[in-house]
Amino acid sequence: MMVCPLTPHILAHKMEIRTDDLSGRNIRALLERHLADAYSNSPADCVFALPIDALKEPNITFWSIWKNSELLGCGALKQLTNTHGEIKSMRTANTALGRGVGSKMLAHIIKAAKTRGMARLSLETGENEAYAQARALYTKFGFEVCGPFADYKESAFSVFMTLDL
Repeated sequence: MMVCPLTPHILAHKMEIRTDDLSGRNIRALLERHLADAYSNSPADCVFALPIDALKEPNITFWSIWKNSELLGCGALKQLTNTHGEIKSMRTANTALGRGVGSKMLAHIIKAAKTRGMARLSLETGENEAYAQARALYTKFGFEVCGPFADYKESAFSVFMTLDL
């Protein structure tokens, strides 16, 4: 049987998830685009995407996903209670759409929540067409529509989803 060693070319296709301190120019630009899109797709009082400084709170872990030096996307886990977490700031760079970035990041966040002993993971996303792919991704991973959680209020512009871990 012939064994082929992994070549650097093959390794270059792998994505790497890193804990991110939000200081890099690329991640800041991606999050600014994320916020701008949120405000362009929803009324201002119905935008719950967090600004960069809020993502630095101690109860939030923020990750970015890379292929070599190319930023592909990001996501965060906010600890609401000891057993309940919230997904925040899931975003794939426009240049990386359709490459499995969202699935990889979501799987990472779910694993992190389980490792921390959380029993439930929830999220808020938009209800309009701009968020259809995001809702489909969450549904694919087993998230189900639910009512508002934490401090959220019912809104015609929001969809709340949850996953029992």
